[in-house]
Amino acid sequence: MPRGRTDEVMKELSIDPASVASQIEDFICREVERFKRDGAILGLSGGIDSAVVAALAARALGPGKVLALIMPELDSAPESKRDALNLARKLGIKCKTVGLTKILLPIGVYGRIPLWLLGLRHLKERMVRRYYEGFSEELGKYETPFAAIMVGTRGVRGPWLNQAVAYHRVKVRLRMVLLYYYAELENLLVVGTCNKTEKAVGFFVKYGDAAADVAPLESLYKTQVRQLAAFLDIPEAIRLKPPSPDLLPGISDEYALGLDYTTLDRILWRLERGMDAEDIAAKVGVEPGLVRYVEELRRRSEHMRVPPSTVSLR
Repeated sequence: MPRGRTDEVMKELSIDPASVASQIEDFICREVERFKRDGAILGLSGGIDSAVVAALAARALGPGKVLALIMPELDSAPESKRDALNLARKLGIKCKTVGLTKILLPIGVYGRIPLWLLGLRHLKERMVRRYYEGFSEELGKYETPFAAIMVGTRGVRGPWLNQAVAYHRVKVRLRMVLLYYYAELENLLVVGTCNKTEKAVGFFVKYGDAAADVAPLESLYKTQVRQLAAFLDIPEAIRLKPPSPDLLPGISDEYALGLDYTTLDRILWRLERGMDAEDIAAKVGVEPGLVRYVEELRRRSEHMRVPPSTVSLR
């Protein structure tokens, strides 16, 4: 990124990491006390968001009061579990590995999209990307499969679509079930790991990774979480790898979204302040169509951020 753009991004999205960390740590302590819990639990994926939450919880409560669940499955990248375990050791927190594959197999999940038949991971990644890109071409510019399918308010038909959605979402919701199971066994507070960027555009699973007792990162854009990660000395192996839901081989966050997090955050920051698409496009240096795409993501994903619809009885 050119130096001038870096300075501009840091100006509009910069935080005081020490102050933010302190406020979040106080928040976690207060909520553990308010809920009358003995500590906190979170899903530790090997990604930056869960790493930051784990570090903040350990600082707030002490490592002995934090339990991290590591929940790999058949399609997880090998480095995800390794990075999660290394971080848990570095922080000194308790961790438990609960594999999901043996739970998902009996209900037929892996038979829906039989990636396992391809064997090698790079072949799986290639097939998933080819499938995703095929729908991208069909949908056209500024209409990604993520927007059309995953956010879920535009009817799209095609082979494997329903299976693909169910295939990845069941894994996220199973993680949520296990988090609450162990939380209730040990009287722990479930601490969520979603950030503001993900919530704004619907890059989460309804009743899945957004389900938690508290959500300490939901006031921070992804760009700001990265600043906090650097302050907390999160290992570079986690900070520098491409963010990914780790549910389908070959699909990273930015690949699915169709733009990088820095650009997305700069657009969201301005949309939140009421700027129109043309002004935002000029300021960020992108086409107005990309800004309208982000606006559309916000609109379509609104149903994911509100309670279920109800009927008004007369």
